[in-house]
Amino acid sequence: MRKIKLILADHNERSRNTIKELIELDDSMDIVAEAVNGAEVIDQIKNMDPQVVIMDLNLPEIDGLETTRYITLHYPRVSVIIISLNDEIDSIKRAMLAGAREYLVKPVSPLEIHRAVRQVAELGSKLPAGNPENDQPRKQVGSAHQIISIFGTKGGVGKSVICTNLAVTAAREYRSRVGLVDLDIQFGDISIMLNLNPRKTLAELAQEIDEPKVDLLEQYLYERNGVQILAAPNKPELAELVTPMHVKNVLALSRQVFDYTFVDTPSFIDDTTLVALESSDLILLVITLELPAIKNIKKGIEILRSLQLLDRARLVLNRSTGVAGIEPEDVERVLGLRIRAEVPSDGKLVVNSINQGIPFVKMSPRAPISRGILSVMKAVDEG
Repeated sequence: MRKIKLILADHNERSRNTIKELIELDDSMDIVAEAVNGAEVIDQIKNMDPQVVIMDLNLPEIDGLETTRYITLHYPRVSVIIISLNDEIDSIKRAMLAGAREYLVKPVSPLEIHRAVRQVAELGSKLPAGNPENDQPRKQVGSAHQIISIFGTKGGVGKSVICTNLAVTAAREYRSRVGLVDLDIQFGDISIMLNLNPRKTLAELAQEIDEPKVDLLEQYLYERNGVQILAAPNKPELAELVTPMHVKNVLALSRQVFDYTFVDTPSFIDDTTLVALESSDLILLVITLELPAIKNIKKGIEILRSLQLLDRARLVLNRSTGVAGIEPEDVERVLGLRIRAEVPSDGKLVVNSINQGIPFVKMSPRAPISRGILSVMKAVDEG
């Protein structure tokens, strides 16, 4: 079951948290972003693609009515629910004329808000999209139902950043069903990078049954930027609940459900990592122009060769600019592999992206680093 994605906007933190607690009582709803004014709501809609906005009437800067009018005009499939202390008929009429699909008076009950969200979300899904981005033709998918593992044998080479932005790019460029599995089960960062605070993770899924079905898997997925995410456990000690068999079963299901499944692996090889690599159609080896990274990836290549998996590996050079002393040609000669794609350096954009929980391919799609991710996606499709 796909969750209903919501944005919650209220300048009063206590009031916002109260409504948030009510919404989180229903597992079918997912708050993908919070805002304190109308401008933030509009920015978050562009980045998070929600179905419903729950918004206080009296927002600062751009108020709830003006924000509602903007959303109604530019994003007709996004349903607005206004919440206010004001129960006057005139206020309700003005909200409805602005385009709000529901008006609730504080304090609201869990039943009241859950019912309203479901009703307006269902209505919004039946309306035509107003965002011109949604009218772009779908590009042809490469090989159907691929599993792509992103692997690096040294921490800090940027594999999680590449994995996240690659998944978002695949969802945007191909408008396909894209899955993202965070298999760094002790210290995964995918949730942080996508502004996600998951309650259900791979650890909880592993405790359900040994062989999960598709409908069960979908209950553990969270959507961000068109990507369905299966999060890593929230605590390192929960990693021991995830066995290689669990990983094998999850990836087999992902292959059925998604056109692309991207797997973020840890920076070491253990039994669960081996299962992911063996299940993968492609293995993207992420490297930087630093001697420790080159030394470690060389060891990783030898392991892949011994497992007869090297033919699936593709070398991706991250932070390809701004480094002196080692050239890409030197890396290719030492490793015996051709670099298939390069992603240039842009530390400022990457840090800003991570801190905001918005992939840089959405924040700045024309930046050189975003074009670098497109080159990685091209390497994926070329196989």
